[in-house]
Amino acid sequence: MEDKKAAYDKEFREGVVNYKREHPDETFVSIGKKFGVHSTTVGKWYRDAETRGEVVVRGSGNYESDEAKEIAHLKKELRDYKDAVEVLKKAIGILGK
Repeated sequence: MEDKKAAYDKEFREGVVNYKREHPDETFVSIGKKFGVHSTTVGKWYRDAETRGEVVVRGSGNYESDEAKEIAHLKKELRDYKDAVEVLKKAIGILGK
């Protein structure tokens, strides 16, 4: 099952922000409809770009490479497994008494 949250790359976000800059009279709602993005998202991208001077991209798109993304995923998975083992050790300790 695919994740319902769409991930937009930096190039796409910059395109939407640049479109808004080139069409200042157009609303975030109409721009959002044109690009298939919610109007509040367009507004946030635009305000972030105006405030910081660039379009901010966070989340899964911030990895330098596919390998870096996979490493981060595996590290998280390893932490989760280690946590599960600690819980099981504690449970065994409690039940063993």
